[in-house]
Amino acid sequence: MTEEVANLPDQQPVLRVMPMPADVNAAGDIFGGWVMAQVDIAGGVAAMRRARGRVATVAVNSFQFRQPISVGDVVSFYADIIRVGRTSITVDVAVYAERNPTSPVVVKVTEAILTYVALNIDGSKREVAGIAV
Repeated sequence: MTEEVANLPDQQPVLRVMPMPADVNAAGDIFGGWVMAQVDIAGGVAAMRRARGRVATVAVNSFQFRQPISVGDVVSFYADIIRVGRTSITVDVAVYAERNPTSPVVVKVTEAILTYVALNIDGSKREVAGIAV
């Protein structure tokens, strides 16, 4: 994989994390499952804010790993709501790594689309308030 330099989006990230040595796989890169969990958290925060309450992940519509993430990278997760249905919210999560602090480089490492459903306190589906997007 060639490293494609990118710019960070002009918005605040939903989540920013620095992975640690405990998060690496056998090849020394950050474990994909760790990345997927962080993406789900970031998407869930955006969906929860839009739903104004509890949500649950119902689908991972797509997930693309573009570049590996390394220990010491500052990883930023940007979430944009791309669809609001009657009970569901679909979120696009773009992930960027800021690496090499002595000569900083930003790289888009992952992008995923996830769907969440709004839930009542008892766990049943509920309608999302407001106008659909």
